[in-house]
Amino acid sequence: MIYLDALAKPMSGDGCRAEPFSEAHREPLKAACAEDPAIWAIYANDFGPDGFDDSIDRYVSNPKNRTFILFDGDELAGMSSYIGIDDARQVLEIGGTYYRPHFRGTGFNRRVKAMMLARAFDCGIRRVEFRVDNRNRRSQAAMKKLGAVREGLLRADRITWNGHVRDTVLFAILRDEWAV
Repeated sequence: MIYLDALAKPMSGDGCRAEPFSEAHREPLKAACAEDPAIWAIYANDFGPDGFDDSIDRYVSNPKNRTFILFDGDELAGMSSYIGIDDARQVLEIGGTYYRPHFRGTGFNRRVKAMMLARAFDCGIRRVEFRVDNRNRRSQAAMKKLGAVREGLLRADRITWNGHVRDTVLFAILRDEWAV
């Protein structure tokens, strides 16, 4: 059994924490996402200045998603979501992750993913997936460092917000594989 309500609660980890998205977070997160407008070209959704409001509204209105604002101490660091929560299959995806530029390469991703994976597995999820644009080498390297298994390439998997036909690399971690 998956505890859907527990997935949506605030969480904390090693020097990081996550709060469920609320309207109070909208403008600070929008400003944070605007710090690197070029990055959105390799994302499926546009969280840049022009697309932010529509994209965040789609994420938070989907009942199968749980979107979080991430903090390093008290500093807003970015966002991430549980996406496509499938109670029957006990599967979800961690995605829609964005870190402000000065948090990249600092180990923050590892701490956040450990926190989110622990919560997911504690709530009854048995498989966590990560779907990465084939062009996004940094995220693919991060998935390997995390211990996620590369399961394959989904060719022409989706059309992104800017019309790019994206090949998606699928990674996953099973509950039994996750070292606590």
